[in-house]
Amino acid sequence: MIQNKKVVVVVPAYNAEKTLEQTMSEIPMQIVDDIVLVDDASTDNTFELAGALPITTVVRHDENMGYGGNQKTCYDTALGLNADIVIMLHPDYQYTPKLIPAMAELIASGLYQVVIGSRILGKGALKGGMPLYKYIFNRMLTLFQNFLMDEKLSEYHSGYRAFSRTVLESINYRANSDDFVFDNQMLSQIFYAGYEIAEITCPTKYFPESSSINFRRSLRYGLGVLQTSCRYFLQKHKLARFRIYQKDK
Repeated sequence: MIQNKKVVVVVPAYNAEKTLEQTMSEIPMQIVDDIVLVDDASTDNTFELAGALPITTVVRHDENMGYGGNQKTCYDTALGLNADIVIMLHPDYQYTPKLIPAMAELIASGLYQVVIGSRILGKGALKGGMPLYKYIFNRMLTLFQNFLMDEKLSEYHSGYRAFSRTVLESINYRANSDDFVFDNQMLSQIFYAGYEIAEITCPTKYFPESSSINFRRSLRYGLGVLQTSCRYFLQKHKLARFRIYQKDK
């Protein structure tokens, strides 16, 4: 716990056998109460390895539900464990677990309800191995999103995120896509609900074992991001209504 708040780390996993143990070994268990790993029907030994590691809750999807579908199970499970702070950590060791205490503290202190580990703050993205085309797409999409959404994030595309329980219960994340654009839709929901998002500099680490989507899926993701930003703009200005911004009854 941190400031008497229960901290749960959720790990959306798919074929993460090669990097899972290293990632788990750096989680600061002095403040983390539970680790939830959701295996999205991996074809390697991720599920078996997770069962042998000090992970408190392991869930396995019988069929692949997609990156967004995996996260839905992660958050549902964490809330069921009475988490006060939920931190999403990818198991591919691209994001360092050593930032968990800082991210959790920002939420536990009441300063912010959401914290993102940004790879763009500072100058380490390209130095850390981020492919040039991903960096360019990241900057272009972020510029477009900040303009349409009237915000000032350094990036919308980091997969390292911390949320308060209040935020997760306030947005309709279950209505989001099961694909990679889930992350972007979730940020738009958070802004629409009136929350501010803090960013903390996160070292960038790309290597062969890191999970990454190919160029074609990156284009598909980019189109989804543009659509999400446009929908947010229309919803915010009462020009249209979209289900992801409505609470489930």
